[in-house]
Amino acid sequence: MAYTTQAYHAYFTEEALRQVADGIAPLSPDELHFRLHETSNSIGWDAWHIFRTVDNLVHFAFDREQPVWLQRGLDRRWNLPRVEQGTSMAPAEAWAMRFPAAADLAGYGSDVLDAVLPRMARMSDDSLQVVTRVVPWGERPRLWILGKVITHSSKHLGYIAGALGVLGRQGPSF
Repeated sequence: MAYTTQAYHAYFTEEALRQVADGIAPLSPDELHFRLHETSNSIGWDAWHIFRTVDNLVHFAFDREQPVWLQRGLDRRWNLPRVEQGTSMAPAEAWAMRFPAAADLAGYGSDVLDAVLPRMARMSDDSLQVVTRVVPWGERPRLWILGKVITHSSKHLGYIAGALGVLGRQGPSF
């Protein structure tokens, strides 16, 4: 099967985010807030960060449209940051964050996928070359940013998988 650039990015973004959502959905509140080490973020933080980053980049950074996060008022409902997505967040602030039920957080991740995958599929080759400024990466083509979404999401998925393993839970299958 031949893949377009758009289909490639959509496929691997979906794979990473689905594995995160599926991996966290059955967790108890204590498990969701488990930190592998005193200097690690919680499982919930890593999941929230991935979902928020993809939501923010594809909606706001690319098209200046409101992300699912704000469309659904999740910042208010869950008493979590309105704009912040975790990048450059002070460790003590990240460690103190409390998340909703794991199934609800996983549902947000699924909603993000439902919203961004069609957008990714519709991106023209020319639109993938549009340069967009994203902190902390600077000015980059959208194609580069989407590649970073995949690698960055996979890194946090690995953190989650390690923590799930320590908890005696089956981690995602890579």
